Amino acid sequence: MAAPERHATRGAGMPRPLTTVGFLHTSPVHVPVFKALLSEIAPGAVDVHVADAELLADVLERGFDTGIETRLMARLRELAERAPGVIVCTCSTFSGHAEKLAEALGIAVLRIDRPMAERAVALGGRVAVVAAVASTLGPTRDLFAECASASAAVVVETSYVDAWPEFEAGDLDGYYASIARHVREIAGAFDVVALAQASMAPAAALLHDLAIPVLTSPRLAVLRAVEIVDAR
Repeated sequence: MAAPERHATRGAGMPRPLTTVGFLHTSPVHVPVFKALLSEIAPGAVDVHVADAELLADVLERGFDTGIETRLMARLRELAERAPGVIVCTCSTFSGHAEKLAEALGIAVLRIDRPMAERAVALGGRVAVVAAVASTLGPTRDLFAECASASAAVVVETSYVDAWPEFEAGDLDGYYASIARHVREIAGAFDVVALAQASMAPAAALLHDLAIPVLTSPRLAVLRAVEIVDAR
């Protein structure tokens, strides 16, 4: 198994900022995105990253088993060694599993899509959750059901767009365009659209003219992560 990519940023000789956030990714493409978001939301904060693409590839191949859970915990411990106040798992497919490992880890773990799900439910009405990886549908459906359980005024439906091969091929423009087309096709039946995966977020810029909110997870998750660290 190839070694996961590791990224960390911190100015040499600078005092340690109050906010340190760890990120666990399944693609290094996410590193600059979350680095920029954290820098914007909490200037001077430290961001530490581990990217392990094989975690998602193996989950897609055989599902989430004990071997993958062990590897997931190992990646989280790698981040924990850098002493973050919180770790954000940016993969919607297994971020729920990462969240459940927080107690054993001893550090708060935030699943990337929880703040978005809570926002969508707060807006109310008919919510469409759009995913581009089939393995994300189940965990995301469970999360939104959990968040909506106290509100009879919310109806959540999941929708799948077959765009992931474009992402894997590096055709990001095509990936975002496919997602945007799909959202436009279904938007008339909903009051809110939530893009289930962090990789889908740039597609929202292609949908700015829609009359309904299109929610994405990265910014909301980083905002929540900073709140968690500051509260501690």
